[in-house]
Amino acid sequence: MAIKKKITTKRKAAPKKKAAPKKKVTKSKGKKPAFGGYAISFAGRSETVEQVFGKKPIAPSEMTKRIWIFVKANSLSNR
Repeated sequence: MAIKKKITTKRKAAPKKKAAPKKKVTKSKGKKPAFGGYAISFAGRSETVEQVFGKKPIAPSEMTKRIWIFVKANSLSNR
């Protein structure tokens, strides 16, 4: 049996597109505030994770709720 060779044709290269103009990069001046404007400090707290969340397993959404309850109850945010 004879082996047939595949015939390949060369494709034309697609025309190059013009590059989009680059946006100017602005440098920030100073330090940015925390996202949303909140700054929370847990420095000096003696509570354990069990005291804040409890001993039972909870969902991440429930953790977020309990953290904010704790932060607001102890005035840990800057607002």
